[in-house]
Amino acid sequence: MEDLTKHQIILLFILVSIVVSFTTAILTAALFNQEPESVTQTIQRVVEKAVGDGKETVHVVTDEQRVIDVVGEVSPAVVSIIATKDLPVVGECMVSPFGNDDFFGQFFPELRVPQLCERGKEKRQISSGSGFFVRPDGLLVTNRHVVNDTDAEYTVIVNDGRRLKATVLARDPLQDMALVKVSGKDFPFIKIGDSKNLLAGQRVIAIGNALGEFQNTVSVGIISGLRRTIVASGEELHQLIQTDAAINPGNSGGPLLDLSGTVIGINTAVASGAENIGFALPSSIASKDINDVEKFGRIIYPFLGVRYEIVDRQLKEEKKLFVDYGALVISNQGSVAVTPGSPAEKAGIKEGDIILDFGGERIGRDNTLAEAIARRQVGQTISVKILRAEREETLQVVLVERKF
Repeated sequence: MEDLTKHQIILLFILVSIVVSFTTAILTAALFNQEPESVTQTIQRVVEKAVGDGKETVHVVTDEQRVIDVVGEVSPAVVSIIATKDLPVVGECMVSPFGNDDFFGQFFPELRVPQLCERGKEKRQISSGSGFFVRPDGLLVTNRHVVNDTDAEYTVIVNDGRRLKATVLARDPLQDMALVKVSGKDFPFIKIGDSKNLLAGQRVIAIGNALGEFQNTVSVGIISGLRRTIVASGEELHQLIQTDAAINPGNSGGPLLDLSGTVIGINTAVASGAENIGFALPSSIASKDINDVEKFGRIIYPFLGVRYEIVDRQLKEEKKLFVDYGALVISNQGSVAVTPGSPAEKAGIKEGDIILDFGGERIGRDNTLAEAIARRQVGQTISVKILRAEREETLQVVLVERKF
């Protein structure tokens, strides 16, 4: 009986092993042959679980749907801005070829020749662009070049077709940015976001009044570059967001949005002769300008008072310098290195100094001195680390308001 029991135990063990092995094989095969879940860059899942009945509802949200939703939300806040001006009406007039010369006129009193002459004036549209509300009280952001003519009159055409007289509150003296105001309240507006943490490859939406058609147009793309510098309309623009979202001339002043519908930039330029390259000013500039106008009644910038060249490896070798970064304080023909009476002169900065650090920020090609200064406040005291004759020194400088 004892031997039989052992035999049964052995058989039972073998049987269990077979069953376990067979089951494991089936499960393994099922797992390896399972269809993989489709995952793409354009689909995200939002899962909402019903608390009561334990059911699970899955909503699949695509980038396309996000764009549609954002456009629907923000379009009422995007406007057209048109500039009009009294311009002379020129027509053809018949005049005497002798002018006021009575001697010849008396012999040919009926002789007349055609000549262009002014026949009064009429109000005409001279330009158009885009803008968007950032406050319910009628405050708008646009590009400076959209409202740059101080003699023109400006009209805002809102989403429902109404035409509102607009006043230019401030024009940014350094950036292609301006603030405009219309009378009224409860306007739809768009939230200004933080442009400091943007990433290349991030999806963006550009909205504006493309080509002056007075209706919002939409283009979608990605951020293809950051901190770009270009020359547009004769001025140098810095810290720009580069995007392949189509930006047309009429889109100027419209918002560049992320997929949450927050403003991260202001459309400002398109690269001439290049396809799919547009640029936008970072939204941080708009935030600064709004704060300045609310606090000072104007847009202000801090001033240091030096002329400089950014130090890199090439300049280091050319000038026989000791470092390959920083800002070399240097004059050129017609420009002094340090402005007399400026904060820089008062702090002791001299020609030939290399500004290595400004307020804790390392200065170089990726962070110029002008950019570091622009992030500071008028009246602020800044520690400036310089290199002078192979020796580092730290100076204290008090920034003043820049005069334009």
